[in-house]
Amino acid sequence: MSDKINPTRVPMSEQDAKERISDFREVALGYTVEEVRREAERCIQCKKPKCEDGCPVKVPIRDFVMAVAEGDDEKALELVKSTNSLPAVCGRVCPQEEQCEAKCVISKKGDGISIGRLERFVADWEMQRGPAKPNVVEKKNQKVAIVGSGPAGLTCAGDLARLGYDVTVFEALHAPGGVLIYGIPEFRLPNRVVHYEVENLRRNGVRIETNAVIGKSLTVDDLFEDGFDAIFVGTGAGLPRFMGIPGENLNGVYSANEFLTRVNLMRADCFPENHTPVNVGKRVAVVGAGNTAMDSARTALRAGAEEAHIIYRRSETEMTARVEEYHHAIEEGVIFNWLTNPVRLFGNDDGWLTAMECIRMELGEPDDSGRRRPVPIEGSEFKIDVENMILALGTSPNPLVPQTATDIDTRSWGGIVVDEETGATSREGVFAGGDIVTGAATVILAMGAGKTAASGIDEYLKSKRG
Repeated sequence: MSDKINPTRVPMSEQDAKERISDFREVALGYTVEEVRREAERCIQCKKPKCEDGCPVKVPIRDFVMAVAEGDDEKALELVKSTNSLPAVCGRVCPQEEQCEAKCVISKKGDGISIGRLERFVADWEMQRGPAKPNVVEKKNQKVAIVGSGPAGLTCAGDLARLGYDVTVFEALHAPGGVLIYGIPEFRLPNRVVHYEVENLRRNGVRIETNAVIGKSLTVDDLFEDGFDAIFVGTGAGLPRFMGIPGENLNGVYSANEFLTRVNLMRADCFPENHTPVNVGKRVAVVGAGNTAMDSARTALRAGAEEAHIIYRRSETEMTARVEEYHHAIEEGVIFNWLTNPVRLFGNDDGWLTAMECIRMELGEPDDSGRRRPVPIEGSEFKIDVENMILALGTSPNPLVPQTATDIDTRSWGGIVVDEETGATSREGVFAGGDIVTGAATVILAMGAGKTAASGIDEYLKSKRG
């Protein structure tokens, strides 16, 4: 390590905005070998690394960064994967700036270490080199069912497979990955990365059954009757929210879930070789200012829109999107309408959206979220001509499993109640984690919940073995 600390992180190369707006190739290009060494060498190797306290899956960050700095990428990868089943995913979409990097000691006087970019590098190094040999573990004669193949389910499955359990993942859609594959565009998280991580789990013995809707084709009771000794529910929060304003049922109005799923998973008609309809007009308005809103606006531009507007009832200060995604959206020409809220939609005689009426807002006192409450300004209504509106207002937990399973307690808003230390639900043998418990959150928090539940399931099944 260098005796002199460089306060500025090594920048990462990106596709030029004018070029990338016409395709779905990944925007961030990753570190070169020389760049990754320079960035890792900025680490001062704290005796008590606070960065590790900020990691929901407890990656041994200090030691893996040291290995990168020393050029031992194999050791770095081994350290990362000792606790993280999806490092190539986390290195791209985890909000490190709010977690591990936020606690980096260097960030007090400059830029914190780019932990996420280093993690991405070692994961990509494995993909380029080829997968490691499967783990050899003593098999246990106990079966676990994982319901949902999103980040919580895949993490839980990976941890349990490493412990020797017979693990089967049930996924409702035709491809595994959950929100990683249907909810995040390829320019941010390429499908090939998710496919690789899923195949790693398969190589380590995890079975994955797609087109299996638990709660319809099979129930929790059916899984127990089929011989599963424990069940983890990680079905996420895929139920979209709507505004309830006049005209919301017009053609051209999408939830962000539907819009992104059509493009990301069903390869909508912005891809020449496919014909799934998505009907993107010249002008698209996206309501919301989180990561999903940024993804939707940037996807709309790539799908042929000439203008993409973000409509947000609060100000720039209150938006929840990652700063990096916000800056990428600005570079790509997304138009931001702060302190603005839709109140009515207008359509033509054929039932297609043509315009939205909005009202100006001002910020009042903080609400329950801690952000200042938006208040309408009387008489400030105005119209915006649009052919599409995409609602990115958050999502609610998928109710299918809780509604069809007995003795699983839920909260008033639909989330499953669990023991925070183990992930156990009120029904013996059933565990849960991720967005189905917390409501819509981040990939890494869902992964942390999957790890917690895997540990809880292990302890539960140990007690059953006697």
